[in-house]
Amino acid sequence: MIPMIDIRNAEKTFVMHLQDGIRLPVVRGVSFHVAPGECVVLGGPSGAGKSSILKMIFGNYRCDGGAICVQHMGALLDIASAEPRQILGVRRHTIGYVSQFLRAVPRVASLDVVAEPLLAAGVARAEARERAGVLLRRLNIPDRLWKLPPSTFSGGEQQRVNIARGFISDLPILLLDEPTASLDAANRAVVVELVAEKKRAGVAMVAIVHDDEVRHLIADRLVDVTSFAANA
Repeated sequence: MIPMIDIRNAEKTFVMHLQDGIRLPVVRGVSFHVAPGECVVLGGPSGAGKSSILKMIFGNYRCDGGAICVQHMGALLDIASAEPRQILGVRRHTIGYVSQFLRAVPRVASLDVVAEPLLAAGVARAEARERAGVLLRRLNIPDRLWKLPPSTFSGGEQQRVNIARGFISDLPILLLDEPTASLDAANRAVVVELVAEKKRAGVAMVAIVHDDEVRHLIADRLVDVTSFAANA
């Protein structure tokens, strides 16, 4: 089976320009692949580079070496050497990202925050809002809150809006950065169900999950990032 994500010897070093150009190696030799319908969970202690690897795949962090190849629009694209316009295209058509924190436009209703990725993909407004409502309801956000901006919500409610926004799209790759960190048991179970549904749809996922039970339920494979530790 052709992998959706194929990472080979990727590496990342931060240069501290305000501290005489000190170089801080983060990860080196990052190599793994993710097949369609597979969820690979990154393991390792805090600070080992898990989030940096996710951001390298998403194109937020530019690789200093190696390759991050993804299946994009019927062709193979190397994120490590892609141009900015290509990265934007990948985010629009191929890779979704669920971060720990919601960065929503102020004063926009939660229903529209969740529906926005579908609207950007050309889905009719009525259908997009209907699908957004289904996800918000599944994640136990009461209907009466849908017209309110998520900035007025609690941390856990904001994260559930963020999860709904991330899972609503039909993108073939999904990156999950601690999606269950602020959730209670009932909503963690909903996220596990959503991940299972994405697997059945053939979506390739890379996740960071510190909850042992959730990790056990969603992981098809565990990649220990300590093996990619970069030594100065």
